[in-house]
Parts: sequence; structure tokens; C-alpha cells
Amino acid sequence: MMIQNEYFLQGKGKEWDKGHNIYFLLDETNTENIVVEEIARFLRESRIGKALTDKTVVYESHVRTFRNSARYEESDKMIHSAVRKKDEKGKYVDLEFKFGVEDLRRVLELGDSDNDPTIIPERLAKGMWCRMGFTGHINGRMLKTKFSSAYRFMMHYVVHSLSHRKGAYDETSDYIMNIVTSLVLNRPYNVSQKIFEYMKENIKVGSEKYIMYPRFIMMMINDQFKDIPKDRNDIMDPRNMTTDTITRVTKGDDARVKGMICKISRPAYVAPGNDRWRHEKSDSDNEDERMSLLVEKKTRWWFVRDGKRKRTPKTSPAVSILKIVVKCIVQGGVIT
Repeated sequence: MMIQNEYFLQGKGKEWDKGHNIYFLLDETNTENIVVEEIARFLRESRIGKALTDKTVVYESHVRTFRNSARYEESDKMIHSAVRKKDEKGKYVDLEFKFGVEDLRRVLELGDSDNDPTIIPERLAKGMWCRMGFTGHINGRMLKTKFSSAYRFMMHYVVHSLSHRKGAYDETSDYIMNIVTSLVLNRPYNVSQKIFEYMKENIKVGSEKYIMYPRFIMMMINDQFKDIPKDRNDIMDPRNMTTDTITRVTKGDDARVKGMICKISRPAYVAPGNDRWRHEKSDSDNEDERMSLLVEKKTRWWFVRDGKRKRTPKTSPAVSILKIVVKCIVQGGVIT
């Protein structure tokens, strides 16, 4: 039986991107004895481990049905939609489907809480990135290509799996930087809320937006409905990561290899206090010179630590120049 019919293919969310919300290979078989072995173990054991690696099969008809009828209700702060299946008489019926942040947190096993922060200082995030070996300009685009291979591997995986974007995968957004920073420093961060916020916004903007987080949506559907129809011809074909991907992402000679730090190398690592990215007596490289060039800015997921947004310095006051006009009369070739 083909369930990929006209009902499912029309309506909202007609687009989806094959590189968005994909799963990754992080198991020991695929990462042992290569440059990413230690960082793969760190990600596998981290609180985003399931979100990165869960191989849930996504059925296009079901995520499109979700997108067609999804709405956000402020009264219960949940996303409401429907799942379509056949009843005992063979007729399609719509079953109510809803979930909130706590449901997303439980199904993805993210291990955060509503009390965890969603914004951090930009200085903390960028200081941590410099410590991980970022070689780009501190006030420029935060490109994953500006890291050595092992760290580049981590950025690649987190961006493709957790970012809400359907492109521009070479650049990391502020909240993705926050997630990586918090994981490496072993700091709390509300990843569940971030994902839910972008799901909600995607629903509220209307029909022109693409299907966001299809794998996570399918995981939520499977959690609530065990007997929905599934047909192999209805399976979405995302560009999930393989061993070839690992080779491609980590290829090339690193100009400078950055060692593994913080919780990546020490599972019991305790984050420094006072929004710092290193302990006072740390014997690794110092980022003070590069960080002195940082011009902090306030964004949706960053704040300036002193609570004041920095402004562009005022220009020097204009200096008035006195203009003297001399009027003269020429008489017989003589100026008078």
C-alpha cells in the first residue's frame, strides 16, 4: 500500500534539505584509531549523544502531515498537530498529536532542565573557541574550516544535526557555539529549549518554510504512536554521515594541531567560575591577546557581560574653520 498520496504531499513545508537534522556515525567501529577517536567518544557520551546518533527512519507522509496541521498554543506552550492512520474500517482518521519542551527533552535524552541558561556571554563562547584552536578573525564569521581536523569534525556534526538551517553549514550560529562551549566546559545549557524555539517559529511563519527537524519530529511521533502505517517507499532519504564523511571532513594537513581539552580529555572536568573558559592556573595557551580585539555584541543568544551593549565610538567633534573673504577693487591695474 502506498501512503505517499496527494493528501500528504500538498500543503505546508514542501521543502526539506538532505543535509539538515541528519544522524552520524560515532561508534567505536567507525572512529577507532583515527584522529577523531577521542572527540567521537566525547560526543557519543555527551548529553546530545542520542540526538546526534539516533537512526530513526523518517517517513515523509507523517512529517508532512505534522507540518500541514501544526500550530503552537500559548495556553499550554505546546505544539499541536495530527497523525493520520486508518481505522478499523480502512478509513483515514486524524489523531491528536502534541508535545512540549519536556517531551522533546525526554525523547532526545538531552538531560537539561528549564532552569538551565539559554544565553551566555559572547566573550565566553569566543574565548572557548580560541582555546579550541579557532584561527579565524575574532569578530568575523565563525567558520568550522578554521579549526584543526578533530575539532572541525565536531563542529560539522553538531551543525548538521542540531542547527535549524537548511544551508550555510560551514558557518556556526551563536546558539550552536553556545552548545559546543557548554559541552566542552561541562556547563549547563538548555538545548531542548533551543530546538523547540526554532520548531515553534518554523510553524508560526506559515507555508513558505521548509520541514524543520524531520528526524526529531519522527522520533516524537514514534514515542506517542506505535502502530502508524509505514511504507518503505515513503522513507525520506537524508544525506546521513558515513565513514566517507569522516574522511572528507578531516582530510588535509593541519597547520596547527590543537590537543583535546577540558571535558573532552577529562570526563570529570569542572568548569571554571565567573564565566571563564579556563582555570586561573591553566598551563595551556593564553587567548588574552586575541580576545583583546573582540568587539562584543548582543544577539538573541548572547549577552554582553556588563549588561551594556557596546557602541561605536563617537567621531571627533567637527572643527569650524573661519573663512575670511577679502574684497578689493582694481583701479588702473592697482589693487586698492
